[in-house]
Amino acid sequence: MPEEAMESQADAKKQEKARKKEEKKKKKQEKKAAKQDQEMAEEQETVGGKLIVAFATLVIIAIWLGILALLIRLDVGGFGSTVLYPMLKDVPYVNKILPEVKPEGNGEDADYPYQTLEEAITRIKELEGELEVALQSDKDSSAKVEDLQSQVRKLKKYRDNEAAFESIRQQFYEEVVFGEDAPDITEYQKFYEAINPDNAEVLYKEVVEQTEYDSKVDDYVKTYSSMKPKDAAAIFDTMTDNLSLVRRILEKMSSANRANILSSMNQDTAAKLTEMLEPSKR
Repeated sequence: MPEEAMESQADAKKQEKARKKEEKKKKKQEKKAAKQDQEMAEEQETVGGKLIVAFATLVIIAIWLGILALLIRLDVGGFGSTVLYPMLKDVPYVNKILPEVKPEGNGEDADYPYQTLEEAITRIKELEGELEVALQSDKDSSAKVEDLQSQVRKLKKYRDNEAAFESIRQQFYEEVVFGEDAPDITEYQKFYEAINPDNAEVLYKEVVEQTEYDSKVDDYVKTYSSMKPKDAAAIFDTMTDNLSLVRRILEKMSSANRANILSSMNQDTAAKLTEMLEPSKR
């Protein structure tokens, strides 16, 4: 009896062990099958994603091709009629998207607008006439420019001669009429009043003006001689645009007053006035 019980127990253990082994095997197979299903699902998902991307790309390309075909058909910017039409007009199916271009005859007729030889010759003569007129106008313009340049040269020569004459005349007045060794200016005034006014009008006017000018200069001499040398020098330093007047005032002052004022002036201005006071410069 005990032996049968032991055998029965051993069989039960074997069966339990076999059952667990079978369950373990079954779970392993289920796990493997689940993994395969997951891998298959992922693979299908990847393939589907790629298909979607490829489809979307094809749709975008198709849209752009449609837009391009529409632009060509509408001949936007003349690209379809001027560039693509000559190249693709004879290609089947493709030429359907090209814009309609009205025939303008063959290339020779398009570049040659004249119907007869007489029309071409007439147009050539017209162009030759226009060219001749243009050349003649250019010659006239050149002649006019040359004439104007000649007049300018003559005027410049006259101006130079006039300037030279004026310089000589002014030098004569300064040396003969107003020079240091010349007679007293009032004597010239009496002389000019005695002769024909028409002949001495210019000289008489200048003598009168010079007399009045000398009188004003004498007043300036008295005024600045009574001032302090430093104050007079400060005023003269501001008169750099009229140093000739300053020279006339200084040369009529006493040497002591002149020296005091010059020593108080700006060195550059004093140097210029010293050169102007030199006898050869007056």
